[in-house]
Parts: sequence; structure tokens; C-alpha cells
Amino acid sequence: MISDFDKKLSFLVETHEELVSRKNNPVYSGGVYERYVNPVLTGEHAPLFWRYDLNPGTNPYLEERFGIHAVFNAGAVKWNGKYLVCARVEAADRKSFFAIAESPNGVDNFRFWDYPVVMPEWGEPATNVYDMRLTAHEDGWLYGVFCVERKDPDAPVGDLSSAVACAGIARTKDLVNWERLPDLRSGSQQRNVVLFPEFVDGKYALFTRPQDGFIDAGSGGGIGWALVDDITNAEVKEEKIINYRHYHTIKEQKNGEGPAPIKTSKGWLHLAHGVRGCASGLRYVLYMYMTALDDPSKVIAEPAGFFMAPEGGEYVGDVANVLFSNGWIEDPDGKVFIYYASSDTRLHVATSTVDRLVDYCLNTEPDAMATGKTVERLCSLIDRNLALRQK
Repeated sequence: MISDFDKKLSFLVETHEELVSRKNNPVYSGGVYERYVNPVLTGEHAPLFWRYDLNPGTNPYLEERFGIHAVFNAGAVKWNGKYLVCARVEAADRKSFFAIAESPNGVDNFRFWDYPVVMPEWGEPATNVYDMRLTAHEDGWLYGVFCVERKDPDAPVGDLSSAVACAGIARTKDLVNWERLPDLRSGSQQRNVVLFPEFVDGKYALFTRPQDGFIDAGSGGGIGWALVDDITNAEVKEEKIINYRHYHTIKEQKNGEGPAPIKTSKGWLHLAHGVRGCASGLRYVLYMYMTALDDPSKVIAEPAGFFMAPEGGEYVGDVANVLFSNGWIEDPDGKVFIYYASSDTRLHVATSTVDRLVDYCLNTEPDAMATGKTVERLCSLIDRNLALRQK
């Protein structure tokens, strides 16, 4: 006779397999990229043996013992022919950790490895870690740079929300065993730090985001650029802003680099996020820009406005009205897989090509910073299109 425990477990296994193996289909999204119908990872994708004690003797009611609440903000890399993401997994206790999931095709059938990433500590143990960027560097290592959060030691008694953010650095040869390096030293708090994949003047290069506080960028002007002599003892000594925040734009309050940029024949492709305030809080969108091949700190193109913004169910989640990306993969044929999260809850994919993204960046006009100029730009496009009708 089959027990209730076995019936429940059989149902859970069947339901989980249906979710993980579900085919994901593209949806046309305006020419620059294709979104896909389903998220690629959610909390429900976490293995059952993470969430349940599967021993009927110690868990007779088959209750969840370890809650997995959300899976989002993932670094990404092509590894041994598989599409891998290093996702931020948030447990029910609000602590985040990293876990690797792999897919045979990059758009569906993502399955988590048996164990999460066991990240060594450095210095004071982190209260929370998240949003890892993966960079395959020309020095032969695969680096992970991520946000490390600790309670602010100078917070007044009773203040349980003030925090300090810095960039944690680790490297690996197999995505299982990680060597933790010292946290990045800087004169300000740092989030959204990204390691550039090549040496610049014999040094390691970083895209940074200096900020006055844990949440507010304050006097931090935007995305920064810094050269570091030694990645095993990384310190920002000089920093310049290369991609600025601007009034009444998509990046009025904050902006930050997404994944490491993609090298093309026309320049480096960058994906970033911009943040502005609105009546419902902060709105996070994705935008793109390009920098010069011979000077990755020199911006050569930046289309006006956002590249991607929340649509449909993407608006809803733990932190509403948010898109965030810190991972993409370029295939040898030029196809690009963009992994983006919505509302700090789930991970999605969109696909494009290097050629389409370069065309978008180089041939979409920049923001002229005034309504009149925006109308001029629209009227110019209308004139050109109406002229085609008359031919």
C-alpha cells in the first residue's frame, strides 16, 4: 500500500520535473531582441532535496524544511558546452547565496547543481552576498565579483537597517572550488563592480559604482573606471566616472554596470541598469552603451532611454517595477543570451545577436536631454518614413 508520504512525494517529483523540463518559446519584442514566454528560474526550480527532508521518519508530513523564496540576478558563462548561470538564491530567511544552474540550450531546462556555491569568507563574515558578475579573464582565471553586505558598525543603537556594501572578489577554475581574495578597498562604498576581461596597460580594470551610502549613490556620479595593480590585493586609488547620471532620465538616481562587456569589431558592448524615482518607488530599467576598442573607458555611443523595461508579470514581485541584469553569454555564431531578473523574484532570458545590438547602439540617437529635442527626433523619423510612401 502506498503511503500518504509517498503519494505526496510522487506528486512533488512529477510537478517539479514538468516545471524544469518545460519548453520555452520566444516572443517577438520589436526587433532588437526576443523575450521568452517563461522565466528560466524561480524558487520552485530549486531541487526538492534542498527544500524538503525526504526521510519519512523525520518529516512524516513532508513539509518544507528549507524555504527557497526567489532566484534572480545571475552571472552567466558558457562552460564545457553548457549555458551556466550563477544565480542569487534567496532563502526564506532573507539570506542570499550563490548556486549554479546549467542548461543545454540557454533558454530552458535549467537544472541546479546538487550543492550551492560554498564561498569562503574574507575578513568579517558577510551578512549577505549577492549579484555576482562572472568574468573569464585573459589571465586564465574565472572571476566572480559580487556585493558583500555587512551591518554598519557605526549605526546608532536600535538601527537595524544601516549597512555597508563592498565588492567581494573570488576566482575559480571549475566553478566548484573558489579562492576568496581580499575585498576591494575603496574610498567609498561600492556596488555593481565588474571586472574587465582584458589587461589594460598591464593592469586589471574595473567598472565601479561609488556611492555615499548603502542605498543612495549620493555624490557618486555614475559608472566609474579604475585600474588595479594586483587583483589579489585590489585597491581603487584613482577612479573616474565614464557613464554619468543625468536629471530627468532613466538613470537619474543611480546607474550601474551589468555583466562584463562584449568585445565586437566596432567597440565594447555594455549592458547596464538605470534607476529613477517615481510615485511607486524606484524604477529599474536596462540600457546599453558602447565604449571604444582602444579605450574601454571612452563612451562612443549610448541610445536614448531604456533597452528593456518591465512588462506584464515582470512588474510584480518582492521589489516591484525592477529589471536587473548581471549576466549574458555570447555564442561563437554571435547569438547573445541576456539573463535578466524581474522584481527581485525570478530570472528570465532574452536573445539577440551581436550585430543587432551593435546596430541598436550605433544607429539609435542619444538622449538630447530636452522635450523639444525629443520631438525633433521623432519628427525627423516621421519625415523620412512618409517620404518613403511617396516613392
